[in-house]
Amino acid sequence: MFKAGSTKVVLIQGDITRQDTEAIVNAANSSLLGGGGVDGAIHRAGGPQILEECKQIRARQGGCPAGEAVITGGGNLKARYVIHTVGPVWSGGGSREDELLSSAYRNSLQLAVSRGIRSVSFPSISTGAYGFPTGRAARVAASTVKNFLEREGGLDEVRFVLFSEKDFNTYREAWEELTAAGD
Repeated sequence: MFKAGSTKVVLIQGDITRQDTEAIVNAANSSLLGGGGVDGAIHRAGGPQILEECKQIRARQGGCPAGEAVITGGGNLKARYVIHTVGPVWSGGGSREDELLSSAYRNSLQLAVSRGIRSVSFPSISTGAYGFPTGRAARVAASTVKNFLEREGGLDEVRFVLFSEKDFNTYREAWEELTAAGD
């Protein structure tokens, strides 16, 4: 466990669809119509209500560009809400990938705080099919979340739910490095 401002930051290895935080974050694609990986798992576990709400969002605004976030209900999930954010596709690091990934985390947190949500679970955004190197993604995620929480606050708990042991260890190392550098 780590602290960022007054917020507890917890890293666990597990399944994001089983988290009991008020919101979970979906590593969505820009269509918002479901897909593979985390996105597919959330849509399957949450049921058709999530897809219907995503279709309503698409009808209002089109898709969701990289770095942005939208919110739906949680359907059949324990979480009351799903925050759908789109991370960047890795293109070698010269196409604003770090900036877009940071925006995805920051905009997800801002959306949670603006809705009065007190706890949120994140997956490792963009590191699956989108190919973002996990170590680099973990450092971007940790610094973005830590900076947001220290400046803005508003959350009691932020969880990073990592599916594999390797990803869990990578995120733990990123948080340890970040907190050691701040001492």
